[in-house]
Amino acid sequence: MPLNSILWCQLNSILLSVLFLFSCSLDLSSATDEFVGATDDVFTVSSFSYPQTTLGPFDLRYIRVDIPPWFSALSIALNSDVDLDVSRVERIPKSSLPIICFRDGSPPLPDALNISLKDSAVIGINGLDNEQCFPMEKNITMKLTNEQISPGAWYIGLFNGIGAARTQSKMIIRGSSYSFSANISVEACSNSMMKGELCNSTVYPLSCTVSDVYNSMKDTVTKPMMENVMSCKSNLDTICAQEGVPELYSLDVTNMAEELTILVANVKLNTTASNNTSSANDVSLMGFVRHGAIPSETLHDYSSDLNKAPLIIRYPLIGRLYISILPVNVSKMFGGTSDGNSKVCYSIESQVLQCAFGKAGPNCTMDSYTLQTVLRRGGPVPFESYFLPVAVGEGASSANFPLEPLLNKSSNKGKTDDIWTYFTFDIPRGAAGRNIHIRLSADVKISYEVYARFGGLPSLDSWDYYYANRTRKSDQSMFFMLYDSSDDKIDFYIIYAREGTWGLGLRHLYTSSDSLKAQTVMSISLEGCPKQCSFHGDCKYSFDASGLTSFSFCSCDRNHGGFDCSIEIVSHKGHILQSIFLIGSNAAAILPAYRSLREKAFAEWVLFTSSGIASGLYHACDVGTWCALNFNVLQFMDFWLSFMAVVSTFVYLASIDEVYKRAIHTAVAILTALLAATKATRSSNIVLVIVIGALGLLIAWLIEISKRYRSLSFSFALSLSFLQSMQTMKQWFCNLVKTLLRRFRWGFMVVGFIALAMAGLSWTLETSANYWFWHSFWHVTIYTSSFFFLCSKANIVDDEVLPPSSGNYALTRQDSFSRGN
Repeated sequence: MPLNSILWCQLNSILLSVLFLFSCSLDLSSATDEFVGATDDVFTVSSFSYPQTTLGPFDLRYIRVDIPPWFSALSIALNSDVDLDVSRVERIPKSSLPIICFRDGSPPLPDALNISLKDSAVIGINGLDNEQCFPMEKNITMKLTNEQISPGAWYIGLFNGIGAARTQSKMIIRGSSYSFSANISVEACSNSMMKGELCNSTVYPLSCTVSDVYNSMKDTVTKPMMENVMSCKSNLDTICAQEGVPELYSLDVTNMAEELTILVANVKLNTTASNNTSSANDVSLMGFVRHGAIPSETLHDYSSDLNKAPLIIRYPLIGRLYISILPVNVSKMFGGTSDGNSKVCYSIESQVLQCAFGKAGPNCTMDSYTLQTVLRRGGPVPFESYFLPVAVGEGASSANFPLEPLLNKSSNKGKTDDIWTYFTFDIPRGAAGRNIHIRLSADVKISYEVYARFGGLPSLDSWDYYYANRTRKSDQSMFFMLYDSSDDKIDFYIIYAREGTWGLGLRHLYTSSDSLKAQTVMSISLEGCPKQCSFHGDCKYSFDASGLTSFSFCSCDRNHGGFDCSIEIVSHKGHILQSIFLIGSNAAAILPAYRSLREKAFAEWVLFTSSGIASGLYHACDVGTWCALNFNVLQFMDFWLSFMAVVSTFVYLASIDEVYKRAIHTAVAILTALLAATKATRSSNIVLVIVIGALGLLIAWLIEISKRYRSLSFSFALSLSFLQSMQTMKQWFCNLVKTLLRRFRWGFMVVGFIALAMAGLSWTLETSANYWFWHSFWHVTIYTSSFFFLCSKANIVDDEVLPPSSGNYALTRQDSFSRGN
């Protein structure tokens, strides 16, 4: 073969190889791009891992999750050691039931809910517009999309027992604990116009511009007092949709608005209908609107057939609104059949009507005031403040401001009930665990109704909380608490108010001529605890797991409970009875103290006497009767001296020199002081104290035996035979048993052990509710057992406990006497 041919063949082979590799790389690159495109539709906005945490009885934890407006899904994976059968949860008292709660906007309070707690959190959760609670489970895994929940601050609350006793200060806390860990992540679509869990739904944003009032509204309604109209349209002039296929749109409302109008125009069919009598006007374009989440036919805030009339929303909420337009009855226009190409086309427009500054309400004729925040200096709880109108707030030193100078001037002309005065104010970020306090007082009957709403202005149809009179008001709950309201006074709290803009409306009621001359004082404040915990507790605060939200709570006294300490759990008679039991039961310390003094055991006498006195003083302070010293000092002295008294009883049973007793008492004092200073009330302490006492008794006996029988080894060495040594050992053991039998009065010893067993049983039966009874029983039984143990020791001369004399020793003595003679 010629050389040129060979070179040509090799060149062709090289070129084919290069082309093959290039094509493979293109295929690989194409496949990689497809894979990346499939996974890059969703990205993780935030991920939060909550470490394993233990919740003791009546403990709680809050977890805050911030969800951005463009999110697609929220994933929750929670693991715990709770072994609970959800089907039998109603048999468990709520005071010991572990539960999990969800709430949008502010921390949940399950004490406010009257629910059965039957469902599982995975299958029972249904949106988060209202607080929802479920029994805690071993594993909870859920994924919530933007079709189920709204963006914003979202709170998870974990509780170990609920009810009025949750905030009650308890003498001792006993009960089961559980631990949990959580992983929470928020995902969003890479394309901001895509929504849904899989980011496969397109949402067209409506862009807004300020337009002329009269021109933009001439086809709808006329609002001559309006300052501007935000006209919002889609970037697509015309949109064509098939029947049953919704198109999604979004609209941002950034300020308080008086009215929102949504309408469609230029409705037409893309093909000619088979029925010539039908037209595009016969097609239904169902519009569904929802605040913060994707609407559907079953889950929405507003709905209307936009092809029949515009959808008008009075006082829309601030935030993002989602609009879904669903064509209906398109196939009827084509004889009941549709080939998929038949569509209805339309254009969408919305108009946001805004009043001039200082105006609000119908036709923008009502007065509106923006309140400024005035912080309270030196307050015990962060974010405490009050709100004043800008003109009044300059130099003001009080939260009160007169109301009549701010009222609408038109209110003096017409005596109509449709006159309002509005106030708007902001709750700062991180203050969702605080409470809005609203008060009105007058020298005559108050002629106003109060309406409050988050994110928008209130009205007779749209409000979150309201108070008209004693019979017409919001349902009393943990989130709306009414105090001391009468004809001339209104006083209520909005508990754990959401952070953001709030609207407050006063509806005027002119029932008499005296109301025109009334002097009404109003105050709006942000406070830590309602009614200062009803003067039955202390207001405290803490932070959620993220540290972004501070929430306040009441720590009530021994006799009260509830969120505001207004529920009496222990009556006055019950308080007296508990005081008598807990304080008076310490008189049982007289028994062992008397026995110690009679036996001239002065160290034990001092211990028992001091223990009884310290316990009485501690429980007098614990039940709220009288505190002689600081509570922590009294608690330490009570537990330490009681521990020492128990151990001292054991050591007393041994007959050793005082020098050894002092050494054992010193070592025991250090150990029991550590127990009393670190978690003195834990149940395991009673076992540890008995073990320490038994160990002290054993050490004392070993000292006594080593001292009395220190010559025993020499007798073994002098023994002539193994049989003789065994006989000697047997005799020594018999003498030891006889000594034990003679040293103790075993009748008293048995009774002492029975009393000690009853004391241990009473310790294990103690709970927060019955503590006063069983702990009083503990006082009586533990002091009684010490008394019988002290009485069980007999004073004898232990002659027979000396080691037996050996034969060699006797012979040696005889030989020495003979030699002496």
